[in-house]
Amino acid sequence: MKEMFKINQFNLMASEMIALNRSLPDVRLEGCKNKLYPDNLPRTSVVIVFHNEAWSTLLRTVRSVIDRSPHTLLEEIVLVDDASERDFLKRPLEQYVKRLEVPVRVVRMEQRSGLIRARLKGASISTGQVITFLDAHCECTTGWLEPLLARIKLDKKTVVCPIIDVISDDTFEYMAGSDMTYGGFNWKLNFRWYPVPQREMDRRKGDRTLPVRTPTMAGGLFSIDRDYFQEIGTYDAGMDIWGGENLEISFRIWQCGGTLEIVTCSHVGHVFRKATPYTFPGGTGQIINKNNRRLAEVWMDEFKNFFYIISPGVTKVDYGDITSRASLRQKLQCKPFSWYLENVYPDSQIPRHYYSLGEIRNVETNQCLDNMARKENEKVGIFNCHGMGGVLCKHKQNNQSVSSEFATYQERCKQTCQHFSTMEMTEPIA
Repeated sequence: MKEMFKINQFNLMASEMIALNRSLPDVRLEGCKNKLYPDNLPRTSVVIVFHNEAWSTLLRTVRSVIDRSPHTLLEEIVLVDDASERDFLKRPLEQYVKRLEVPVRVVRMEQRSGLIRARLKGASISTGQVITFLDAHCECTTGWLEPLLARIKLDKKTVVCPIIDVISDDTFEYMAGSDMTYGGFNWKLNFRWYPVPQREMDRRKGDRTLPVRTPTMAGGLFSIDRDYFQEIGTYDAGMDIWGGENLEISFRIWQCGGTLEIVTCSHVGHVFRKATPYTFPGGTGQIINKNNRRLAEVWMDEFKNFFYIISPGVTKVDYGDITSRASLRQKLQCKPFSWYLENVYPDSQIPRHYYSLGEIRNVETNQCLDNMARKENEKVGIFNCHGMGGVLCKHKQNNQSVSSEFATYQERCKQTCQHFSTMEMTEPIA
């Protein structure tokens, strides 16, 4: 059983015992169920990329799109096969989708290309005015599509995500996601969910059925106007496979005049796996480092230095040519990253005003304050200065000295600094 689980990183037996068109609970807020939407909403193409996906999860995704979308709004479904090796994803899949009630196309990548380039392929051959990207192990719920399309009809520069509900990787139980979280990131550039701040609740006057403006998106599930997708530069085709593309497009949307929202009246389930079942040429770490370096260099301005201090190994990665992406930013007259932090993500841990950045080092022993890979509420330690990340950085903002990785470690530093008789600030940044 455990070996079988590893193949897909979910319980395949449980998935195959469940109908492809199973019933799902209506998990929407009561206020969402009575909302009315315009009759002339734009039609969407749904693009789904898969690689060696299980038959049951892939087809359950397709069936849920068909069964819970008004066919007047569904232009087509485009399945992009990223070089799968499983026989049932070849001719049997093509034969199956021919019998479905809406147009479904299967497109094959000639070689393993990864999510980013496969999505670009699917988008390029799709025909709907809106492009909706879904992962290959999702289930759409009642009323999922209309709220997304309505926001885009109101403003084509609005990019929208559903609330992502949780489908258990073990039992396939369907569990409602929260409308009280939104997307952010930490300073290793990992996407993270955080509570919706009070300022956003106030902007919506407490109406939880209104969309939440989110600094970033998870990236697996979203809808975007086709023309706007082209206008803002689609995906960065210089990125490899998967990773970092969600933050890159999130920054770009906000900095270049768009809006990114979580539409709380739209719910789509997603099988959350604890590990990926796939391998990548060069390893996932190397690929994600390259992608993150590209987004940092193009979009984060001087704030990229915080990322590099935390993840110094990233600076050694060859990130390719970013000339075209830098030119895109200039062409679109995008705002600086400081504007993004000030106006979109003021809750971020990164200081918006600082005069220095570096290690806290005892010059006599050459030891540094270090987080020792401990959790936030644990004491920091003292370790040989190594320049490999994990050290605590000292910055100064608003006339207050804060020692942290970043601000969250302030109290931990206070408990440890007494051991330092002589300290200095390294790597000052004017």
